[in-house]
Amino acid sequence: MRLRRTLLFTLLPLFASCQVYTGKPVDEQAAMTRMQGQLNFNGEQLIFTPCGEKRQFVISNAGASTLLSDAKRLRADGASTLQVDMRGLLGSGDSNDGSFKLDTLYRLQSEGKLCDDLAYRLTKVRASGHEPDWNIGVSPEGMILERIGQKALVLPYLEEQLPEGRMSISSEANGDRVELWVTPQHCVDSMSGAVSHLSAELRVNGQVMRGCGYFGGAQQ
Repeated sequence: MRLRRTLLFTLLPLFASCQVYTGKPVDEQAAMTRMQGQLNFNGEQLIFTPCGEKRQFVISNAGASTLLSDAKRLRADGASTLQVDMRGLLGSGDSNDGSFKLDTLYRLQSEGKLCDDLAYRLTKVRASGHEPDWNIGVSPEGMILERIGQKALVLPYLEEQLPEGRMSISSEANGDRVELWVTPQHCVDSMSGAVSHLSAELRVNGQVMRGCGYFGGAQQ
């Protein structure tokens, strides 16, 4: 009996150490939030100001992603303030109001105002491209395809989730076959230089067009 008690007390620290060490917190993903706002430079630091707020957060890991290089490129093109849509983890910091650890960059642009994007919460996917210009928006109610010089198409659709975060959205109605394929991939708009997190391929009755896109607030 004494030997068993000695062995038990010897193993207790080992059990305790197994319980204390948990590695990366399993709820870190759940704690992340998607936010839109303005992005400015302070020297080599990127400062994020959320929409409608005065708080300022230092992007803590800008150099570990393409965000810093993309922001520098847009600034070199003459943009002083950038618009950003991203997901990450708010944290404490030594200066400003804290830090923002970037996880996913959805959009970065110098034109437009993301804070006034009224369709964002109703949008599942939005994509666009050039030569020829096209724009497609997908909501839970349907998709709308707009092209230069042509009447807008409003269509129902079928959605298919594919491996590695890809998605296929297709419709066949009124004699038109429309397919939108999006893939998680760093994508730069050929005209504006804006950055999106999805590359997009649109096929309309066999015609292939390419561009960039992003997931909206209605996409889970």
